[in-house]
Amino acid sequence: MKLPMFQRRRLLGYLAAPAVTVLAAGLVGCASGSSPASDRQALLQRATAFWRSVQDNDPVTSWNYEELSKKPGWTLQAYLKREGILYQAVQVLEVRSLEGDKAVVDVKVTYSIPVLRMMDQEVVLKDEWVRVDGLWYHAERRGIL
Repeated sequence: MKLPMFQRRRLLGYLAAPAVTVLAAGLVGCASGSSPASDRQALLQRATAFWRSVQDNDPVTSWNYEELSKKPGWTLQAYLKREGILYQAVQVLEVRSLEGDKAVVDVKVTYSIPVLRMMDQEVVLKDEWVRVDGLWYHAERRGIL
């Protein structure tokens, strides 16, 4: 039995709608990106590597984790001149908050600033991070620590 053109289109529409809905839902699932747990894990890994390089007094390596390295006008040479704090111990504790492309990580540090004769100070920093092009970078510092 052959259906008239109008009825064939209607039947095709009824059959195609569920398929399109399932396909669209699958694409949205793929586009949503990584899970919050994997975001936190990636952030903790980068924060740990960054702070290890800071504690090891390796500013060339830590530069690669800095948001400043992605900003025009900043150079490695300028970054190297900003130092003056010695870190004796560093421990990345946890991700305090993660919202979109901004995050805060708790980091326990023991530091000294020889120029100011401040020795063996201990503090838990609220260390800010930003995601740039899918990778986490240490946010530009605004204070002394």
